[in-house]
Order: sequence, then structure tokens, then C-alpha cells
Amino acid sequence: MLYVLEHPELALHNNPAELVARTMVQQRNISYATQILEGTEAWDTFMSLVATTRKLGISFFEYIRDGISQVGNIPSLGTIIREKSLLNPFGCSWIPQ
Repeated sequence: MLYVLEHPELALHNNPAELVARTMVQQRNISYATQILEGTEAWDTFMSLVATTRKLGISFFEYIRDGISQVGNIPSLGTIIREKSLLNPFGCSWIPQ
């Protein structure tokens, strides 16, 4: 929690994460939840994928289609996240000493 004192480039709030969590809860309430644990886990996985692809500017349906068809036009989300993080490096306070 005190990382912000050492790293002033960090945001002071987590509103985007809270909004994603709220969206997931609203969807779960609208659909009256799932009947079994595996359904809940699958629901959470897909909602997380939807939120991640949205943040990265990738179409969720195109990402799923590419993965199922094994075409390989869209790299893995981990690769995309690593590439985007290189474009927005943290400030000098994160450089190892």
C-alpha cells in the first residue's frame, strides 16, 4: 500500500479494476449465477478474458476464434501485455540499483 510513496508514478486508486469486478457481479446477478462450481469457474475465466481483451483493444470474439481455429494471427495475451508494457515503462524509481 505504501508503494506509492516509493513509486510516485503509480495511480492512487484502483477504479478500473473495481469497475470490472462490479460488471462481473452485475452479470452474475442478472443470470442468477451458475448451478455448479465448474460453471462459476468457466464464467469467471471468460469474464476475465473479456475484460483483458477490451483493455488491450482486441476483439474478444476474434481472439477466441483465432484460438479455436489455431490460425495464430493473434499472439497470446501474455505476449501482448509484455509488448505493451515495454511501450509504457515505469519511472526511474523502478530501475534496479
